[in-house]
Amino acid sequence: MPDLLLELRCEEIPARMQRKAAGDLKKLVTDGLVEAGLTYEAAREYWTPRRLALDVRGVTARSKDVREERKGPRTDAPEKAIEGFLRAAGLASVDEAETRTDPKKGTFYVAVMEKPGRAADAIVAELMPGVIRNFPWPKSMRWGPASARPGALRWVRPLQSILCTFGPETEEPVVVDFEVDGLRASNVTYGHRFHAPDPITVRRFDDYVAALEAARVVLDAERRRKIIEADAANLAFAAGLDLVADDGLLDEVSGLVEWPVVLMGAFEQDFLDIPPEIVRLTIRANQKCFVTRPQGEAENLSNRFVLVANIEARDGGAEIAHGNAKVVRARLSDAVHFWKTDQADLPDLAGLETSAQKFGLDLKKPLDQRMARLDHLGVTFHAKLGTQGQRVERIARLAEELAPAVGADAGLARRAAVLAKADLQTEVVGEFPELQGAMGRKYAELQGEEPAVAAAIEAHYRPLGPSDVVPAEPVSIAVALADKLDMLTGFWAIDEKPTGSKDPYALRRAALGVIRIVVENGVRLSLIELFRSANRIRRDETRSPSGDDRSVDADLLAFFHDRLKVYLRDQGARHDLIDAVITPEADDLLLIVRRVEALGALLDSEDGQNLLAGTKRAANILAAEEKKGTPVAGSVDPALFAESEERTLFDAVVAAEAEAAAALAEQDYQAAMRALAGLRGPVDAFFEKVLVNADDEAVRANRLALLARIPAATGQVADFSRIAG
Repeated sequence: MPDLLLELRCEEIPARMQRKAAGDLKKLVTDGLVEAGLTYEAAREYWTPRRLALDVRGVTARSKDVREERKGPRTDAPEKAIEGFLRAAGLASVDEAETRTDPKKGTFYVAVMEKPGRAADAIVAELMPGVIRNFPWPKSMRWGPASARPGALRWVRPLQSILCTFGPETEEPVVVDFEVDGLRASNVTYGHRFHAPDPITVRRFDDYVAALEAARVVLDAERRRKIIEADAANLAFAAGLDLVADDGLLDEVSGLVEWPVVLMGAFEQDFLDIPPEIVRLTIRANQKCFVTRPQGEAENLSNRFVLVANIEARDGGAEIAHGNAKVVRARLSDAVHFWKTDQADLPDLAGLETSAQKFGLDLKKPLDQRMARLDHLGVTFHAKLGTQGQRVERIARLAEELAPAVGADAGLARRAAVLAKADLQTEVVGEFPELQGAMGRKYAELQGEEPAVAAAIEAHYRPLGPSDVVPAEPVSIAVALADKLDMLTGFWAIDEKPTGSKDPYALRRAALGVIRIVVENGVRLSLIELFRSANRIRRDETRSPSGDDRSVDADLLAFFHDRLKVYLRDQGARHDLIDAVITPEADDLLLIVRRVEALGALLDSEDGQNLLAGTKRAANILAAEEKKGTPVAGSVDPALFAESEERTLFDAVVAAEAEAAAALAEQDYQAAMRALAGLRGPVDAFFEKVLVNADDEAVRANRLALLARIPAATGQVADFSRIAG
């Protein structure tokens, strides 16, 4: 079967756009082929900085003939109805329609439309101009004289050539002939712009890849990535160093070069006196280079860096490495300046006294000065939620209140919260925002803060994602929870909640962070009480009027429940067990999780499965009888028992209810589940030996009341009606 090869070559595509663009090309082309009646066996996309390529294997050579019948109105229908049918079917007159007779429906018109199949290359030629013209680039441009014309082609960078061939392996492929804005498809491409600028004629994918490789272009992005990773590690090892892994930078650099050449540069040892995070980010952000460290050392860096060139220079890359080193030195000089400036006194120190007194700050300490300035400048956090200074005070008060519940020292929790945002006013964080928190910790350690305070300044932003670690130290837990809860309750109070896929303030991430901190640290907290504390503190700080927050709190709690369901499902919990345990009022996240775990363990046992079946059977019988209007006794009367199994079940239910209630009072959910599991035998025996719908109305009502005790007993720990099975 024929294969399709497509290449769109242009000037440099930004690295961040390449992967998605190649995926978009694959989807647009393959969807178009399928819609046109073609099939294919496999398709794979490729990308480099200067080209998007698509290899589609096993395309059917021709679309199938299509015969479609469309039933129309009766032959004696109004003329307008017949005319509408003819227009819809594409017929000129009723003479082109068939007439058919049905004994029940009479004689009616039928349009028989036959559409002959088309050659695949003709379909591709028709499809591709639209794909190229309507390509979904995040940003695009026009260029050259043609850009002045209305409807001129837009592309991410000037499009230079189109390659498109089609044909089976056993025959010479054809060039799919189409044209877009003056660019006509051909079987010609070009290799590396410096090493191999001459045209290359290709036939199909295999010789296309080989020809590009010979012309110094590695088409496969994953292969370029592996080349860079291996060569960089080997070059560092040869110099007695270890490469500092950076997957994000590796992905980016592999999208910057078509022919990766790994080189090593160096800078002065003195620059290593500043923190390694600053050195690494400076070199990474400005030069897209990797840093190295002495072999066996986990913290310190070396003064060598690894860069990736896109050319094999005649001097072995010496001048390229030298040029990069000059830029690295200049950037590191700036970083040294930022680092020293952050540890010096601020020039406006005299005007910060009021803010210093408000927060209990020591203006002899650099980080305290920065916090005072953050408050003094009145930097807005949100128009409806006050300034950053007001937000810091809210977090500090809430962290202080939270501290006893998480085993933290209240004074240290407040101090950490007060300094948590201070590094936003530092020069280093101004240059590298991704270092916020980390630089706060560095500066806190330098000015002699308690280790717990310094650690909390860095950790209070965490977790930043599902794979990030959660704060584990008590002071860090208190500040991290306070930070996230202030944000959530504040934005809920002003009705700035996430909608659909939009979450500009990352409130879903904040809620998931609270859940992970609480659950993974085994912290018992009442969310509703925390919401009330945060709302009270916010009203004090922003001087907003008090109101009834109950509906807002309930809505925020429901949001937490939704996030908790996502978290538990990701942990492998069954969705029906989560639904069976969560109630609208449940606000202790840790207890919800423990209930789900205990319920899962119960239902994994044979006793649990049988108890579930018995409970559902009891509930179904009760529902059916209530629908019929069958009387159910208000309570169980042992005097009406006619069978021993009734007495046994009644005694078992009473005992299980008492044991489960006692276990629940101690939050021992495993014990509560074990107590309920003991009902399995009596329930089975009851259904096997006892006829619920006895002839005696009083006995029947009593037995139904006994059945009602089963779901009532299990309902203490979960709503079994929500459990599948």
